Amino acid sequence: MDISKIETINVGIVGHIDHGKTTLLYKLTGKWADTHSEELKRGITIKLGYADAIIRKEDSRLSVDKNSKGKPIKYVTFVDAPGHEMLMATMLSGAAIIDAAILVIAANEGIKPQTQEHLSALKAKNIKDIIIIQNKIDLVSKQEALKNYEEIKKFVKGSIAENAPIIPTSAQQGINLEKILEELVKIKPKKQEKGKPIFLIARSFDINRPGVDVGSLHGGVLGGALKQGTLKIGDEIEIKPGYYYKKQNQIYYQTIKSKIASMQKGEYPVIEAGVGGSLAIETELDAVLTKADALSGCVVSLAGELPDIVSNIKIKFELFGEIFGTGKHEKIEMLKLNETLMFSINTTTTVGNVKRIMGNEAQIELKIPIVPLKGESIGIARNISGHWRLIGFGEII
Repeated sequence: MDISKIETINVGIVGHIDHGKTTLLYKLTGKWADTHSEELKRGITIKLGYADAIIRKEDSRLSVDKNSKGKPIKYVTFVDAPGHEMLMATMLSGAAIIDAAILVIAANEGIKPQTQEHLSALKAKNIKDIIIIQNKIDLVSKQEALKNYEEIKKFVKGSIAENAPIIPTSAQQGINLEKILEELVKIKPKKQEKGKPIFLIARSFDINRPGVDVGSLHGGVLGGALKQGTLKIGDEIEIKPGYYYKKQNQIYYQTIKSKIASMQKGEYPVIEAGVGGSLAIETELDAVLTKADALSGCVVSLAGELPDIVSNIKIKFELFGEIFGTGKHEKIEMLKLNETLMFSINTTTTVGNVKRIMGNEAQIELKIPIVPLKGESIGIARNISGHWRLIGFGEII
């Protein structure tokens, strides 16, 4: 099957810890996304998990059954983002590569501080296509489910999700999964933007097993999403900021250059990739450079096409009305000179100091340099009582 001929979208699954995100993903794709050993032990998603499904239409019915003979109408790649408050930076990295989001809210627990924080993160990353899943309806009475539904409607009023569909579901029992597929089919993929390719790295891997024969070794693999342009096998690419090294107590960053050896969308090999969905790129790099997410947060393009990395940026920002994640409705104070903030830019997270404030614009000095992509949405977080809390969003100007 030529997967590149099917409409493709990249969908993030977000929401509070233990509201059923990973189970829902399993029911939609047949895959458990939290395959990291520590995640399986603790029962929570720590890193970004990936899974995919082809939605097929058979007669008037939609299905993700691999044995279905129906016509493939949409290829969906899912990103399972952590729900735990300590992992907000990882969630924001996931939001940088998605086109749409499923926000999961358990009917038996209702709106939680992390539910609010994740909705604000979607706003910070300019995600407008949202489907709300009212999960675990099998655990509550009809009256409780209706009460929870009204609470959700009130919660999203005036937000980016105000007009989002709310689907009562039991992921565990497989109830109303077809309704979710119907909403996913309605979401239109992002238009193919022309210009130089921009690929954001969310994960990087060494896929070689110990003891593999030298002749069978694979190059380092980059996982993420192509936000603009096209890439094809054989392209000479560059990766920035690249890897860093210390010299005389100074940290330096070295651009990495390589060639694309192969590409895959899920389990499907592709020769040329365009915008839409998650993408894995096998390079000719020594896999030691990519193992354990060593290059996550970097940006890829054709050799010579990326701007120089910078440690100073000017941003236009907007602050939220209150802090989400604490449940206390605390008002957000204005940015302060020289305060340290955390910035989620592309798929990277860096901290920086506020050097100048001019109305709703600020000059920031970053600790970790970035590739400055104009107009890219930025999440801004402040350390409040030992936790990084999202306080606003902005863009590089």
